[in-house]
Amino acid sequence: MKGLVLDAKWEPKPDYDVSEWEKQTGKAIAGSSIWRRPDLEVRDWEDPEPGPHDVVLEVQACGVCGSDMHFYETDEDDYILYPGLTKFPTILGHEFSGKVVEVGKDVTTRKPGDMVTVEEMIWCGRCVPCRNGYPNHCTNLEEIGFTIPGAFANYIAVDEKFCWPIDAIAERLGDERAAYEVGALTEPTCVAYNAMFERAGGFRPGHYVSVFGTGPIGLAAIGLAKAAGAGIIAAFEISPQRLGLAKQVGADYAYDPREVEAGEVMMELSKGEGFDFHVEAAGAPHLTVPEMEKALAINGKILQIGRAAQKVPMYLESFQVRRSQFYGAQGHSGHETFPNVIRMVAAGRLDLSPIITSHYDLGETVDAIAKSTERTDGKIMIHPN
Repeated sequence: MKGLVLDAKWEPKPDYDVSEWEKQTGKAIAGSSIWRRPDLEVRDWEDPEPGPHDVVLEVQACGVCGSDMHFYETDEDDYILYPGLTKFPTILGHEFSGKVVEVGKDVTTRKPGDMVTVEEMIWCGRCVPCRNGYPNHCTNLEEIGFTIPGAFANYIAVDEKFCWPIDAIAERLGDERAAYEVGALTEPTCVAYNAMFERAGGFRPGHYVSVFGTGPIGLAAIGLAKAAGAGIIAAFEISPQRLGLAKQVGADYAYDPREVEAGEVMMELSKGEGFDFHVEAAGAPHLTVPEMEKALAINGKILQIGRAAQKVPMYLESFQVRRSQFYGAQGHSGHETFPNVIRMVAAGRLDLSPIITSHYDLGETVDAIAKSTERTDGKIMIHPN
């Protein structure tokens, strides 16, 4: 089969202390400090063979993520920008849906022909964090498209327990291709859902919500905030195209933060009371968090979803006197997140289809990722088959 393979040179930065675990596993905990000179190419890769509990999927749709962009982009020393867990070479792609074409001998929950979407985080279920109910923080975590082969490929093998049916989405849309595309949006939407409702505990209907950064995660956060009954949703984004998408999926107001003082705007919209729930999806907390601090409602929350390997000064007095909280979040697994997002889409409560703005074939995936660096699209979708 064909797949988009990323290879890079293991060359830790001089000031990075490589752990014994990293040396033993070949995995980088902080990819941007180890992997240099990335090379992306669509090339031949061995066909996947299912294990006893695996299903083989014919990939129908796979979205380009900001992390894929951060594999393509490099710093001045040619290190990848993605700061997280990685092991190369591997096939990229982790926001996907597909059709089951083969099942392992012990598979009981899926059958050939099933339409599914898949979790990206491959949690073991045996380590202490998993046993305590924190699969997103699995000690033995593997990640599809980061440490093991992903879905910018014709086929992929995954354990049946990570597959979620999207039949209800197909029934609502009445179009199989559209269902696979919308189904592929489940993973990034679940990242926002997990952060907003599981980690940060959500907000009360009527609360005011801000979203900084309207890439796919931010756009999903806007759609979810609308579905959850936010009183006002204000979006801040530097891309005009993405500002337009923010309005399409539910933002009441959308601003370029270079043209306004975001904190002042939110205080004006809230008549001096501040916003109750702030979502950082821009990955630029050194710029966004200070504006959020200026507009913290009493008992307000700030939620960090965007990845940013940097330290950010925060004025803790603001959090004390405003009875406010700061939350960090990663991942999407557990806590009914996947089935609940699928239910919302199938019920028509959540429609993120407008954010799909471009389509490419598998052979054009490098071009698609290069296009994503312009930061004008919502979600770029790859169709491998």
